[in-house]
Amino acid sequence: MVQAVHRAIHVLRELATATPRLGVTELADRIGVAKPTVHALLRTLESEGMVVQDRETGKYRLGPGLVTLGNAYLDSHELRTRAVTWADLLANQAGAAVWVGILTGSQVLVIHHAFRPGGSVQVLETGASLPWNACALGKAIAAFLPAERRGELLAGELARLTGASIDDPGWLATQLDRARETGYALEEGELTLGDAGIAAPVFDRSGEVVGALGLVGPVERLLAETVRQECAIAVREVARSLSRDLGAPRNAGLRAAG
Repeated sequence: MVQAVHRAIHVLRELATATPRLGVTELADRIGVAKPTVHALLRTLESEGMVVQDRETGKYRLGPGLVTLGNAYLDSHELRTRAVTWADLLANQAGAAVWVGILTGSQVLVIHHAFRPGGSVQVLETGASLPWNACALGKAIAAFLPAERRGELLAGELARLTGASIDDPGWLATQLDRARETGYALEEGELTLGDAGIAAPVFDRSGEVVGALGLVGPVERLLAETVRQECAIAVREVARSLSRDLGAPRNAGLRAAG
């Protein structure tokens, strides 16, 4: 690896997790390099719009150049491009918000968010990063990963965001097995208290899982006995249609229920 690039990325990641800004000394301590080196990195990143310096405090925060790069990534992502129409269809059919996500490390990145129909105020979640074990999207993806990769996720850090979050590997493994059998995964109050998720995997032309699509909303709206199965079937069928749109073979996710 190129050390300077690695360090620059480390700086950006530290700024992404800091509240609200960091100075040269703080960043040097966090990434373990000399202050002159960090200063040079920051000046270079600043010249490209990747970081911005507060003129009053001298501290740094992330810059607008990253937004441009992030938007370019989303706009060029095939899954997101193909998912827009299908997500809107599912949102209107189920009367709930729809998220489309991909797995990056142990986090799920929301790459598309179709709002719940209606005029209520909603917050756009595109770009949000969620622990895989605390959301239905992550479980739906993990369930169809190769055994080795699935094992790595189960052996890694399992976040607890609420009292309902599951951080027991054995329990999660059981949920993943169940998701492989049914073709969809569930989450109840594990990401946000009072909310639930139902998600199904999406496959590409190679037959590998590349993401997931799912409904997100109040527990009583999605998981009530009278609507749960209907919502789950709708999610699974739309995810299958999206997979076919991506060129997935018919045997993709073969162990999911037909």
